[in-house]
Amino acid sequence: MDSIIVTGGGPLNGQIPIAGAKNACLALMPATLLSEEPLTLTNAPRLSDIRTMTELLTSLGAEVAGLQGGQVLALSSHALTNHTAEYDIVRKMRASILVLGPMLARDGQAVVSLPGGCAIGARPVDLHLRALEAMGAELDLREGYVHARAPRGLRGAVVDFPLVSVGATENALMAATLARGTSVLRNAAREPEIVDLARCLRAMGAQIEGEGSSEITIEGVARLHGATHPVVTDRIELGTYMLAPAICGGEVECLGGRIELVGAFCEKLDAAGISVEETPAGLKVTRRNGRVRAVDVVTEPFPGFPTDLQAQMMALLATAEGTSTLEERIFENRFMHAPELARMGAQIEVQGGTARVHGVERLKGAPVMATDLRASVSLILAGLAAEGETLVRRVYHLDRGYERVEEKLGGVGARIERIHGD
Repeated sequence: MDSIIVTGGGPLNGQIPIAGAKNACLALMPATLLSEEPLTLTNAPRLSDIRTMTELLTSLGAEVAGLQGGQVLALSSHALTNHTAEYDIVRKMRASILVLGPMLARDGQAVVSLPGGCAIGARPVDLHLRALEAMGAELDLREGYVHARAPRGLRGAVVDFPLVSVGATENALMAATLARGTSVLRNAAREPEIVDLARCLRAMGAQIEGEGSSEITIEGVARLHGATHPVVTDRIELGTYMLAPAICGGEVECLGGRIELVGAFCEKLDAAGISVEETPAGLKVTRRNGRVRAVDVVTEPFPGFPTDLQAQMMALLATAEGTSTLEERIFENRFMHAPELARMGAQIEVQGGTARVHGVERLKGAPVMATDLRASVSLILAGLAAEGETLVRRVYHLDRGYERVEEKLGGVGARIERIHGD
């Protein structure tokens, strides 16, 4: 099992290219199941989760080819040969549930295992199922699988989500494109990944209005055609690498970054004493003089502060002047990185969904263990600011969401190395 060694000390300077969004690409890839014609995705990230989705789609009879080193994905679902998404693949990644809506909409049948993913608390799929039931799907849960049928096809419906859910919005949005009549998704997720999916579906011939707002209207069509679509910039990778110069000092330009992707995050950086400047190529991040200042953070659905940047922000605030409070409102059990940061000298008190971080002048390098995807990179960021050497174990989580992290950080002056295990 691979590990990463980080030696702290010294500012970072240079440019970091930001990849296409993992979470966007994982929703865009199943959209191929809606059409018999090819779908081409450009600016795709090269990650293990993308390979897992490729494996899943291939098992259903789709064809997926990676071109130009994997940054272009050519997908075709002209002849689906299987409608069962097996547990052995689905358990690796929660986004696997996103094949359910497209298969049901196109062929009227789907059998999908209940999904897996990071161990960051309960993330039930009941909102996905309720949306599909509203569209006329017949559902049966047995032996760990969702058995779904729509023998007469799906029909348009008004879906009122009781909670904002990105995945459920994506599944319902894709299913509604081929449903008979008009569908309205209320309390829909507003994330950039939803907007990106809607744009791709529209390029395939879907009739969609309102993406980016809390109400999306879809007029079902008889069929969708092929398209070429660029994957939106990964706002979580963007925010993560913006924190590197914030925590270490220096000046780093994140290529492809845009303020509108990370607005609430940038507000907190500004309050902490970090300068973010738009450039023709992206976003330039500079730490102002002295230690960063403590700030309070509450995670919320977009356009609020992203839950997927909470762990990384905690690493920064561990070295801030003063006491910060981080309140996690999206996922339970998402402070598992706190004890590992404490091994490096961070002073953190966790009570339920709230963490109080008392900033220290300097963290100390230590052996630590990654518990999930975002925790992995938070420990690497902490290692960049720590005195001495930090060994981060179990970084297989990291490879699900960050491509070439050693190369990208090493390119701006970080001392970071991967140690390959068995």
